Amino acid sequence: MQWKCEVRKPMTSQPRGNVIIDQEECKGCGLCVDSCPPECLELAPGLNKYGVHPAQYTGEDCTGCGACYYCCPEPGAITVERLVPPPKPAAPPATPKQEVAHATTL
Repeated sequence: MQWKCEVRKPMTSQPRGNVIIDQEECKGCGLCVDSCPPECLELAPGLNKYGVHPAQYTGEDCTGCGACYYCCPEPGAITVERLVPPPKPAAPPATPKQEVAHATTL
């Protein structure tokens, strides 16, 4: 049985952030993986110089919230970049409405 919160839903909008993890500084504690709301971090299958599985960014769905950065016990291991959203297309200029004379009916 799966709980409703356990079902991962992909983001419907474009990612708003990017996560850079220094694999050699990561201690592999997994705090960032557990704290990530969109679940875009995971522990790597390989080992780093400490002999642990470091965190890695999956490459998609980052919201740029920075939760991983704030909970990481290793200073400098995680960098979160906020991406600039693409410009929205400008709305066409409004055309003035022409008034139409209506005949009154009695």
